[in-house]
Amino acid sequence: MTSADFVVAAVVIRDEAGRILVVRKAGTRRFMLPGGKIEPGETPDATAVREAREELGIELDRTQLALLGAWTAAAANEDGRTVHGHVYEHPYVAGITARSEIDEVAWIPPAEIARRDDIAPLLVQRVLPLYAG
Repeated sequence: MTSADFVVAAVVIRDEAGRILVVRKAGTRRFMLPGGKIEPGETPDATAVREAREELGIELDRTQLALLGAWTAAAANEDGRTVHGHVYEHPYVAGITARSEIDEVAWIPPAEIARRDDIAPLLVQRVLPLYAG
């Protein structure tokens, strides 16, 4: 078990141009991967599917989730706290819309993510290097 303040599952979805889908939750400044906290008794992959449905209105195919890794980083929108994220990749799914607590969705090229200051540390430090170059 991790000593992180939050344990989450998140998913990388890329469009045909290779841009990465990011979301900004209500009342926050930083963009992050879609996903959320793992509920008691829930597996990380089930969390990724549930959160995509709740936040984006799409249905991910659990069999197409590929685990990229599990990392700990500074929490995006809560100073001094940490997040441990189980990060998956899933093929593009059409029909994505901001729902639930999501204020904004954006498709950002990996090179632009690296230059911005409004992106979650987990995405910048751990996930982005997998898509650089």
